[in-house]
Amino acid sequence: MNRSKNIVITGVATGLGYGATREFIARGYRVFGSVRREEDAARLCAELGDKFVPLLFDVTDQQAVNQASETVKRHLRGEGLGGLINNSGISVTGPLQYLPIEELRKNFEVNVFGLVAVTKAFLPLLGAEANHPSAPGRILNISSVNGKVAPPYMAPYTGTKHAVEGISHCLRRELMPFGIEVIIIGPGAVRTAIWDKGSLALYKNTPYIASLAKFFKRFVAEGKKGMPLDRFSRRLADIFETPRPRTRYAIVQGSFTNWILPRLLPERMMDRVFKKMM
Repeated sequence: MNRSKNIVITGVATGLGYGATREFIARGYRVFGSVRREEDAARLCAELGDKFVPLLFDVTDQQAVNQASETVKRHLRGEGLGGLINNSGISVTGPLQYLPIEELRKNFEVNVFGLVAVTKAFLPLLGAEANHPSAPGRILNISSVNGKVAPPYMAPYTGTKHAVEGISHCLRRELMPFGIEVIIIGPGAVRTAIWDKGSLALYKNTPYIASLAKFFKRFVAEGKKGMPLDRFSRRLADIFETPRPRTRYAIVQGSFTNWILPRLLPERMMDRVFKKMM
């Protein structure tokens, strides 16, 4: 039984989700993509054509998420869903000492609780039910290099990605009886508009501001030299289509320096690396 060529991707207005949507459509998939604004839905429909179906919801709005799953179910007309890519996410940064606790909660609401809410809503369509009409679908959860590495000033984002990794491993084992694969994708820096966002204004009167400015200047400069979006998107789609996937993939440019070495070095040595960056 073949897997359906219908796929849900969250957070497709820009960035990784947008690149993935274009790539999957080019490969013949119908993409149900979540956006939060009507104008983004209209723009993407005009650009991508009838293989794109917009879903208007925020991952933190449970009612809207449930309504979106019903919309997809109607479009499928009894066919199963081939895949879910949990891409939606935000990055909250700053020193924990001065970070408003509401900002920490917001990062977890989007990156962790939102991901779980979306997954739960679409699991029946992916095959976690009796008498499913097509081959089980796949879930790709977008983590990060920071799902394994912990830089300073990124505790909220890093904490969410560590949580996503742990939840993904548990979920993969829970879904084995249904044949639904759960695959972790850990990107490094990818060239998107995210590197033009962010502000340190909230921390300008704290003892951390000089260190913050130095760290993020280097961090953003490295990010803007990251992997081209098209290359990342092709790799993502290749992983989705591979017959026997691994449980986790690191998609990282300069993988030895940016992925392998940071995990091999002792923690105290990594402390010294980050101290120099700060």
